[in-house]
Amino acid sequence: MPRPGNQDIDGDKSLATHLANHTAPFYPRPMTAPALFDPIAQAEARARACATAMFLQELACAEILDRLKVVNRQFKSVAIVTGFPQVWSVALPNAKLVLDEDLLELSPEQHDLVVHAMALHHCNDPIGQVVQCGRALKPDGLFMGACFGGQTLAELRSSLSTAEAGLRGGLSPRISPMAEIRELGSLLQRAGLALPVADSLKIPAAYSDIYHLMRDLRDMGETNIMTARQKTFTAKSLFDQAQKVFATEFPTDEGRIACTFDLVFLSGWAPHASQPKALKRGSATKSLQQALEEAKSSLGN
Repeated sequence: MPRPGNQDIDGDKSLATHLANHTAPFYPRPMTAPALFDPIAQAEARARACATAMFLQELACAEILDRLKVVNRQFKSVAIVTGFPQVWSVALPNAKLVLDEDLLELSPEQHDLVVHAMALHHCNDPIGQVVQCGRALKPDGLFMGACFGGQTLAELRSSLSTAEAGLRGGLSPRISPMAEIRELGSLLQRAGLALPVADSLKIPAAYSDIYHLMRDLRDMGETNIMTARQKTFTAKSLFDQAQKVFATEFPTDEGRIACTFDLVFLSGWAPHASQPKALKRGSATKSLQQALEEAKSSLGN
């Protein structure tokens, strides 16, 4: 390809500047991954949510409050990232409420506690969300998060997949992919947070049928918001078949269907010099075998 002529380059610009400012065919544009979740569908789903169906949000909120009691510290500047402020504002009335958009309205080093409340499972960039929360923390500030984990709705996912594969010979994206606890825990380290901890709480539930479960999910504001979801109406025959699979594979003793909600809780601290640190590799003064022998000897005495 010929070099651009002098008439195409301003006198005060170098060739490199010209090429940087005028994308040529041999300079590919940056590629961005397509969004997994549709923000418009998410807003519509949340608008349909009912206050009476917020029991999982309320449970997650209660668990966060219990964990904060163990920390035994007074937090004076709190921010909560959530799509359901009506639930979390009651528990922490003085907190700043931040909508879980791609770019969070958080300023650097302004808060001693940031809670990401039941929204990470529907974020297009979960690591980016945790990084932004970490940057908003003051030194030695605490980040806490709660979201649905990988085992959530495993029974519904399996039943729908079996039914659709049998009827149509293929699958449609119907239930959001959710990360396992190990993957969610790694977000804390990737975000540069210290003393990372991840734990989970599995909530068993029972429903009369698949339609009862789907109505509950709709009332929670947790319906399918994936960008690649099927945009047309689904035939009732698919859900009828899924109900048969569900009732056969995941029954309860009372003749209902069993369903699991998997809540994952995360915590990590903004780095600070006062925090405990692991010893450097090779700094031990005795071997593990020696330490075990000394412990065994002390127990014998």
